[in-house]
Amino acid sequence: MSTGYQAPSVTVSSSLPKRRSDAVLVVAVVNGDDNDSTATVVANPFLDAEAVGEIEVALKALGAKGGADQVTRVVAPSLPVASVLAVGLGKDREQWPADVIRRAAGVAARSLNGAEAVITTLSGIDLGAAVEGLILGAYRFTEFRSDKTAPKDKGLRKITALTPDTKTTTKDAATRATAIATAVATARDFVNTPPSHLFPAEFAKRAKALGEEAGLDVEVLDDKALAKAGYGGIIGVGKGSSRPPRLVRLTHRGSQLARNPKKAKKVALIGKGITFDTGGISIKPAQNMHHMTSDMGGAAAVIATVVLAAQQQLPIDVIATVPMAENMPSSTAQRPGDVLTQYGGTTVEVLNTDAEGRLILADAIVRACEDKPDYLIETSTLTGAQTVALGARTPGVMGSDEFRDRVAKLSQQVGENAWAMPLPEELKDDLKSTVADLANVSGSRYAGMLVAGTYLREFVAEGVAWAHLDIAGPAYNTGGPWGYTGKGGTGVPTRTMFAVLEDICEND
Repeated sequence: MSTGYQAPSVTVSSSLPKRRSDAVLVVAVVNGDDNDSTATVVANPFLDAEAVGEIEVALKALGAKGGADQVTRVVAPSLPVASVLAVGLGKDREQWPADVIRRAAGVAARSLNGAEAVITTLSGIDLGAAVEGLILGAYRFTEFRSDKTAPKDKGLRKITALTPDTKTTTKDAATRATAIATAVATARDFVNTPPSHLFPAEFAKRAKALGEEAGLDVEVLDDKALAKAGYGGIIGVGKGSSRPPRLVRLTHRGSQLARNPKKAKKVALIGKGITFDTGGISIKPAQNMHHMTSDMGGAAAVIATVVLAAQQQLPIDVIATVPMAENMPSSTAQRPGDVLTQYGGTTVEVLNTDAEGRLILADAIVRACEDKPDYLIETSTLTGAQTVALGARTPGVMGSDEFRDRVAKLSQQVGENAWAMPLPEELKDDLKSTVADLANVSGSRYAGMLVAGTYLREFVAEGVAWAHLDIAGPAYNTGGPWGYTGKGGTGVPTRTMFAVLEDICEND
């Protein structure tokens, strides 16, 4: 499914394989009873006492600890592998949260330069989390590397997940985890592709190819079709660029797989697809503008999610509506003070052309609501105010109270950690315009994330449970790597949206 990164193959086994001179064994370790003691191996059925003793003696000789995310590589001659990588989980406990295992696996994968095969005992604690963490930690984006700077090794190619139980359901869990991680990698690939190579028409082309390969119904509207149909927000944002906008619709008709198709739910997914954002006439500062290659992170995650839903044959209908545009300053660009008409008829005074995401999303929301969905999830790298309020790793989720809280809870369970935020009614007054139905920004510098959510709420049809995920910081890691997250595109919130889709299948 990935447009570039090819995930390692995953095999499930109940015992160590015969000698693999090219393999590294990843084992979980913890701190001893007191934090000054050396690391001890987490009890597991895959290593005998001799092997555990060898590992712990080697760790003690190095003074290695078992703190969270700490890694130490040692040799254990009795084991049929080239070396052993001990990864810390912190203090020992009876129940490990999935994201602790996912992060430990990711840290291990990132430290395995030169290793193409890995065997892990982390899967004996949580199989799905271990597989996801290893695949995502091993992720690389090398499409634009020349031979001079390309990594010499091929990266991680084979994972053997050790687990006491290898029955079909266990293997299915490994397959599911592989599919989820690969979907996240697809979103990362999109985000990491530079705007010189991923502009609206090309983005639409790639989305169409992925969708058709997964058996989705695909519709692509070009700029002429958008103008004719009245998509004023998408046209307004895109008209400053020589590379015109697109709207992509990807439909998974999963209700036909349900036991009772008439009762199957319908979910709309919407993602902001600004392939590059200069701010338009309200141009951004030059410093860090290159990070705006990530301004289509919401669209990337939505495309990856709907394709994953089809691959996993979820018994619900999922319809993705993805607006794509490039926001550029030019003689044809919209100006601050212009008035445009959103799809559906609402007029908007554009006070700031850098608040463009909400304009293309409003068009998409109205179109998506024409399908009469039961639920609507929209995600976007929408506001710098999100990072001010919640930092670089915590998405803000707004919307219908009950559904918002449900999305936030599921996001926290999968390790993407969205946090529920309010939409106070009084903020609507800040969006009043003297010449149009709405203004696209508030005159106040406060509550920018919530004001943007309030704007979007105006376009959601009555009776539709909806959630808006602002991922301005979490979609793109500008700092150092951590856990299973490298620099660049993160794939957030692909796992959140897929978890919500699965939850709807199971509980609605």
